[in-house]
Amino acid sequence: MRQITVRALGFAVALLIAATLSVRAQSYKVDPAQTRIAFEIGAKDYPLTQGVFRRFTSRLAIDLDRPQRSSVRFTIAAASLDTRAPALDDYVRGPAFLNTDRHPDIHFVSTSVEKLDDHTVRVRGNLTLLGVTRPESVTVRVQRDPDRSFGLRAEFHLQRSRFGMTAGLPLISDHVRIIVATRAGET
Repeated sequence: MRQITVRALGFAVALLIAATLSVRAQSYKVDPAQTRIAFEIGAKDYPLTQGVFRRFTSRLAIDLDRPQRSSVRFTIAAASLDTRAPALDDYVRGPAFLNTDRHPDIHFVSTSVEKLDDHTVRVRGNLTLLGVTRPESVTVRVQRDPDRSFGLRAEFHLQRSRFGMTAGLPLISDHVRIIVATRAGET
């Protein structure tokens, strides 16, 4: 009888551990109408160039109690670049910069999420641009709304030469400011 009780207790503990490990972060859907993926880059004796990417896909999983279970995945259609200057867009899409024929997508996949305070997390992950993958760290401001949706905003600088994008250096800045603002709701 005692042997059965010990086995039953061991089985119950194993089930509890399995249940705890299988808890997953809640999936959220990014609202494309409330999302802006923008960039800014400077050049010597030329005004700041600003633009956005119009097409993307994303997957967010958020666990506020255990941020380390959260994850982020973005894929941006590089050809969806829009600076509101068609000739410039075509040039940036070309081989000197984004080379969208050979590298149609830009990918970011998180490797860790760390809570910094009640409204800020640090997302570390791998960014793939021009077929080159490099680690990046992004600080994200998080605003939780009563309807269980989130507002998310991240700003960071990308060093384009790390990905082999060296055209125009040093006249065109090596640092590109990236701004991502979005709203996400439960799926």
